[in-house]
Amino acid sequence: MEVQIAVAKVNKYATSESGDTVEVIERPNGGLSVVMADGQSSGRGAKWISTLAVRKVISLLSEGVRDGAAARAASDYLFTERKGKVSATLNILSIDLQTSTLVITRNNPAPVLLARDEKISCLAEESIPIGLYRDTRPLINELPIEVGLTAISYTDGLVHAGCRSGDCMDVTTCLQALLDEGDPTPKESRMHCSSMLLNWTRIVR
Repeated sequence: MEVQIAVAKVNKYATSESGDTVEVIERPNGGLSVVMADGQSSGRGAKWISTLAVRKVISLLSEGVRDGAAARAASDYLFTERKGKVSATLNILSIDLQTSTLVITRNNPAPVLLARDEKISCLAEESIPIGLYRDTRPLINELPIEVGLTAISYTDGLVHAGCRSGDCMDVTTCLQALLDEGDPTPKESRMHCSSMLLNWTRIVR
């Protein structure tokens, strides 16, 4: 099996540091996990929040903790550390070789897009960020691993891209154009987004 992972990141205009953090970790029982977080607000404070959340998750995943439990623990930790006054969105995309599935864990209002056979579907159930409430639960979807399956998660930079100028970006349309070109590198996203983090995971064989 071959898995391709791509990440595109653009800092927010006039902000020296992005509030987004992403890490990739090998799962102790086989597979890979990509953990992505976006801290509340922007700048160094937001970066500290997202780094805190991501490090908590990857430390637990490295110990064999399940994705959902790791997300809940990160939320409780952030809630305790900052007394419920800050939040972060969190996504975990995992290739789990024990179950031969793609596990998608989401605490993020932004949806996760899936592409199979050039057709796009959307995981858009209501989801809340971590850190605001005790015992916040993630949404978890588990899909069989199959050749050509592509999963895309992103932070709110893509959601708000272009809105100030009245030309909001349609993420699904952008993805369809990329699929039609056969190029998983999100070039158009980089041109249109002022602040975002996009994670692209594709099973190629």
